[in-house]
Amino acid sequence: MTRPIPGRAALIRHDGQVAEPSTNPDLLIDFRNVSLRRAGQVLVGPVTWSVELDERWVVIGPNGAGKTSLLRIAAAMEHPSSGTAYVLGERLGRVDMSELRSRVGLSSSALSQRVPDGEVVRDLVVSAGYAVLGRWREKYEDVDYAQAIDMLESVGAEHLADRTYETLSEGERKRVLIARSLMTDPELLLLDEPAAGLDLGGREELVARLADLAADPDAPAIVLVTHHVEEIPQGFSHCLVLSQGKVVGAGLLPDVLTSDTLSKAFGQSIALECIDGRYFARRVRARAAHRARA
Repeated sequence: MTRPIPGRAALIRHDGQVAEPSTNPDLLIDFRNVSLRRAGQVLVGPVTWSVELDERWVVIGPNGAGKTSLLRIAAAMEHPSSGTAYVLGERLGRVDMSELRSRVGLSSSALSQRVPDGEVVRDLVVSAGYAVLGRWREKYEDVDYAQAIDMLESVGAEHLADRTYETLSEGERKRVLIARSLMTDPELLLLDEPAAGLDLGGREELVARLADLAADPDAPAIVLVTHHVEEIPQGFSHCLVLSQGKVVGAGLLPDVLTSDTLSKAFGQSIALECIDGRYFARRVRARAAHRARA
């Protein structure tokens, strides 16, 4: 039997009571002074941040800025150590996290490392319906596989359906994982460094596919984590800049993604250009002291 796609029905807490909903039904992510700590260290926070329906967010910052930690909370993979976090209208800590995770699409390098050797691409995508990696005893119908092929086609990877995951290039793997993240028709799509490790051609192919996805009015709200402005697809509307776990700026992409904001986040002078809707950054070298005095 085909596994039903999760809907927007009210979720139930572990004590059997209806979970406390967010006060704003249009907010898919609603973080209020959220922090995450491990072994006495603050990984991210406090962060106050919200994502509405149909928005496309990029989260950018240097290594150790807390980007992935923030995304794990948004994916209902982690409870915040402090603050209040609502995801898809449900408050973390007062809801069945596994049920909530089924409504969120996630693509990450951590997931890629868990894919079993020899996994066929079409099976990897279709098994997202059961939130498992590796075929076991679950049963799928023709309609499930048809949907998997549709998801692969949406990212230009339908020709890979019969290949095994281990034979794919890094760029092909990225696209397959994004197709898998779309399989359950998620209400929120989270992409953790989808272009990491790709060569120039692979990056540009993926960025173009993500731009198409961002332009699709039927696509879910999207949050994309990256280190590099060159990986921001056209059509993304908002930006959150992090540094050392703190928010440097948040809001509309053209207002937030500036030379000043990036310079503050990365701790050096950064020049930023926007050409045909794509961003490019470079370090501005300081003039030598003797030349500055001349």
